[in-house]
Amino acid sequence: MKQYFDTNHDNVVSFIEIVQFFLHFFAKVFLYVVFLLLVIIFLLFIFYFADLLYNIQSGEDKPPLFDAYVIVSPSMVPTINVQDAIIIRREEPEDLKQGDIISFLSTDSYYSGKVITHRIIGIEQAEDGSLLYRTKGDNNNFADGTLVNEDNVYGKVLFRIPWLGYIRQFLSTYFGWILCIALPLLYLILSEVIKVRKMLRRKRKQAEEVEII
Repeated sequence: MKQYFDTNHDNVVSFIEIVQFFLHFFAKVFLYVVFLLLVIIFLLFIFYFADLLYNIQSGEDKPPLFDAYVIVSPSMVPTINVQDAIIIRREEPEDLKQGDIISFLSTDSYYSGKVITHRIIGIEQAEDGSLLYRTKGDNNNFADGTLVNEDNVYGKVLFRIPWLGYIRQFLSTYFGWILCIALPLLYLILSEVIKVRKMLRRKRKQAEEVEII
């Protein structure tokens, strides 16, 4: 008796299985990355509020221990790009040194009231003994017009998260939330449900074969 194999059908099934495998893999990786970012943000919030409560109880007026900003200016390109997120940590004024990148409240007439992130290129001392920092954006031709008083420094940049600003903007939209969160999560749930159903069918079939025997 001759047996005929549908090679085209086998190839199609194999291709579908490969596509399903990669979809499942990328959906898991993406959701794990989102989960990791949420964990980092959650931990930062814990440190933030714990330090805030301590400062309130002790009567000290200090910036938060940790904070985060999204960069909207190209002044620090290529070190920090537009829409990169940065994590900063509060530092004692004497611990800051030339070359550090800091976030501070600008008193410059052009940027007054805005939070700026630039590099320290010089340190001076005021008449009252406080420290003054001369800053400059890596992508700027000239140093900032005004010195930064130590009281206006929010913290030193620890690290950056590339393109997080774009992701935040996209996820803040209804379409972005559905495409990047809801659909991958729904796909993983459905794929697991399908696996469980296949396993139950296989066990039921095996049980029926045993009864027949």
